[in-house]
Amino acid sequence: MPPAAAIAGRAARSSDDNSPSSTSRLISSATSRKKTAISPSLIQSSRGLAISRPPIFTAKGKLGEISHRVSDSVTTSLEEGKLSIRPVDESKTARAMWGTTRSLLQSLVTGVSTGFTKDLEINGVGYRAAVQGNTLSLQLGYSHDIDYPIPEGITIACAKPTAISISGANKQRVGQVAAEIRAFRPPEPYKGKGIKYVDEVILRKEGKKK
Repeated sequence: MPPAAAIAGRAARSSDDNSPSSTSRLISSATSRKKTAISPSLIQSSRGLAISRPPIFTAKGKLGEISHRVSDSVTTSLEEGKLSIRPVDESKTARAMWGTTRSLLQSLVTGVSTGFTKDLEINGVGYRAAVQGNTLSLQLGYSHDIDYPIPEGITIACAKPTAISISGANKQRVGQVAAEIRAFRPPEPYKGKGIKYVDEVILRKEGKKK
């Protein structure tokens, strides 16, 4: 049997947990979290951008024009050059699309104002790349050269034969083109030969020993 003092202490703590002040603290904390959760995410538009009204948002800038259809799970408003996004309710879908929509529209605004760039690096003896008109010519150790047609809206430059820079206003398209070019000769783990992203780290393996 536990001592009487321990039983009294437990009862007192239980009483404190159920007290009105304790309940009010919990409600206050939950309310505070709720207010923080529904505060709008803002996108500050740069000078020279024009953003159309929902559900289709179009950003226009020095690098072109991109449109995006906004999900019905969020509401948007444009006031004084700031785009505000809010979830329509507290559902899991709405809250998930809240952050997703904010990121997509931020990429849209950034793309037409400053653009996105992916840099690739070529490693390997005799491996090289060159831009010829609207085609990227690659020599990657195969019996033939690889000619990659440069998509519309994408700019590819080769400052040197072993460096490829891909830029454009559409973040998804820039990443897709970079992945397609890398796939022609992915880096192998023994000598590191192939095409890799500049900031990519290749986990090297030790070769066979005689």
